[in-house]
Amino acid sequence: MKTAAPAKKKKIAAKASKAAKPVKKKAPVPKPARKAPVQSELLTRILASLDDDKAENIVTIDLEGRSALCDAAVIASGRSSRHVAAMADHLARRLKENGYGTRPVSGAGQGDWVLVDAGDVIVHIFRPEVREYYDLEGMWSV
Repeated sequence: MKTAAPAKKKKIAAKASKAAKPVKKKAPVPKPARKAPVQSELLTRILASLDDDKAENIVTIDLEGRSALCDAAVIASGRSSRHVAAMADHLARRLKENGYGTRPVSGAGQGDWVLVDAGDVIVHIFRPEVREYYDLEGMWSV
């Protein structure tokens, strides 16, 4: 039995030496800073088209990393149903002329809320009352 006691002492000593070593903690990985939204060529063309057509209250919402649908949403208002439909038609035509292909336009018949799907950017053009009712800016916390 005398041989078992020294073996136990060695095991206890080995455990004690392991516990005595300081444990290195990994430094927390910093989260990447949110970068400013990059003004893409598509977004620049869309904003220029809306500005040329006298759109009111143009707002750009950066959705990169927050939505799988698009990288940005543009919300604008027109003065009447005819103005809203005309702006959407002009925008779709200008995008096609600049090589972005045919863009689907939804809601142009009524002219209350027209959506132009430009791929990475979705454009919503409203009459002011309809825009206030749906409050997309509030939904995306702008």
